[in-house]
Amino acid sequence: MIRRGFQAVIRLGHHRVLPGAPHILPRLNRTSAFGSSTDSLVSRFCLEKTDLKDYALPNASWCPDMLNLYQEFLEKTKTDGWIKLPSFKSNRDHIQGLKLPFGLAATSDKSDWRIFTRCLQVEGQGYEYVIFFHPSRKKSICLFQPGPYLEGAPGFAHGGSLAAMMDETFSKTAYLAGEGLFTLSLNIRFKNLIPVGSLAVLNVDVEKIEDQKLYMSCIAQSRDQQRVYAKSSGVFLQLQLEEELSQ
Repeated sequence: MIRRGFQAVIRLGHHRVLPGAPHILPRLNRTSAFGSSTDSLVSRFCLEKTDLKDYALPNASWCPDMLNLYQEFLEKTKTDGWIKLPSFKSNRDHIQGLKLPFGLAATSDKSDWRIFTRCLQVEGQGYEYVIFFHPSRKKSICLFQPGPYLEGAPGFAHGGSLAAMMDETFSKTAYLAGEGLFTLSLNIRFKNLIPVGSLAVLNVDVEKIEDQKLYMSCIAQSRDQQRVYAKSSGVFLQLQLEEELSQ
């Protein structure tokens, strides 16, 4: 049944994502391989005017390395084409009204839905992270600080928490770079443990877009690049999303 579902998705005709309020962004003219322009995808994902809480902002739990590197990339948003992505508690807030494929539908409209990496509300206890995306390079940088509720070996982050963070960064990059939405495969080789409360820098690149799939790579390492925590690759399926609604 799952296989038939994915085959059905691949056969769908192309549509665009649903609209959101524009974000103050540099002018971009690139077009994704699947039809929607990259600037259109980014502007719909990054709401300019919203009452939603952005969880990808500094708080008292951030370590000095994370704060410093955040400020460095924030400066790059002004001069080098990088975009800081907001992070709301649910993907429903980023892509409102998205119609899921092969008959999938949300079973409830409860207001307390949360994306897995935003499931812990206390600052510093779980996933602290922020993603910066570069449209023309089809590349993302994620600053990730695991909290004590993500512990595996005493004092170190569970490998599954890093896997989830890689998948989340992959998915946001895939969506913005080429309307990728569903993870088809995720392969990880762990190298070293991440100390709880320290910074891991995830570098994500789109290697190619081919046959309605995005092929991506990621390396997670320390800020000074002297210690590699893990390397991974992922393949994401491009989906034909909902047509833009009339304004």
